[in-house]
Amino acid sequence: MEGEWRSYDSFNEISRFMPSGQFLYSNLGLHEPSQLHPGTYPTDFSRTISGNNGSSDQRNAMEINNHRDGGELQLFRPTLRDLYDQEVLYTLSQNNDLFSYMVYLQLCEPSDRDAEIIRRAMYANKTDLKLVMEIICTRSSLELLSIKQAYRVKYISLLEHDILTKANGSLKEIISAILNSTYSGERFDTSMALCDAKILYEAVTSSKFIDHNSVISILSLRNIDQIKTILSSFKQLFGHEFMKFLKYYNSGEFGIQLRAVIRCIQFPEKHFAKQLRRAMVTGDSQEVLIRTLVTRSGIDIKNIDSAFSEKTGWSLEGLIRNEFNCSSHENSLGWVRDALISLLKNC
Repeated sequence: MEGEWRSYDSFNEISRFMPSGQFLYSNLGLHEPSQLHPGTYPTDFSRTISGNNGSSDQRNAMEINNHRDGGELQLFRPTLRDLYDQEVLYTLSQNNDLFSYMVYLQLCEPSDRDAEIIRRAMYANKTDLKLVMEIICTRSSLELLSIKQAYRVKYISLLEHDILTKANGSLKEIISAILNSTYSGERFDTSMALCDAKILYEAVTSSKFIDHNSVISILSLRNIDQIKTILSSFKQLFGHEFMKFLKYYNSGEFGIQLRAVIRCIQFPEKHFAKQLRRAMVTGDSQEVLIRTLVTRSGIDIKNIDSAFSEKTGWSLEGLIRNEFNCSSHENSLGWVRDALISLLKNC
């Protein structure tokens, strides 16, 4: 049943991301891009990863998927659901390898994908509120609205409620405020933004401690797109980024978490670059690379590449080759490596 496999409990937290080594080939043969007619793409793709020909052919799936741009994938997703009733996505979700994880993220509707990433981050053994922040604060106001709706449908629960029950501390307070903001179209009120920028300045500089209430009030009453306008107005009025004011003034734990949120909203490429640098230390670079390349492909992956290179001297391609280092193209890590490099170069 659709509701069963899409729930968090259907995923194996430990084994899902482990490379599974060599895979058997199916007898489909390798498609050239010119052979992949749009009308046959769903059928071809389903055959490659569903095992209907006796085995899963990850290489075939990569060749098919990597020659589809975001628009073609968007057109393909409804067809996939109509033809297979989520069979293909279910198969991918149950495969315990990095390649299936990558393709699964590509084929999911972005709002469903992001809702699931948030859910997993909250209900893992250790709540990853930084990842929750990443999804919520790097999406547009309209995208955030879609994520909240998808979360409610998938998990029969309100995202705002689950954040309050699963998280704690200053970051929870800030994220909750952003989630409570309402989408009011794509219009920006520059006059209001200037007024709000002045309020933020007073909140940080007028006393020894930052005025939490004033900051939370603005975050909860203005959507993400308007907050970006406020931050631009702040620099216009006071000559420096709001983030730098927070760093200069002793704003405590609340200020530290607020800086992280503001970085996500205003400079997402810096946030993603920082997360990749951190993953190099913690040892989970493979999963972070897959998630970042897939979710930011066609958006700002080139900016992330530049920001990462500026801090480390590494390019993202170099990091991919290092983290998915293997001697052969014909295994799971080699296919993931090639697919990620293809995503990077085709943006």
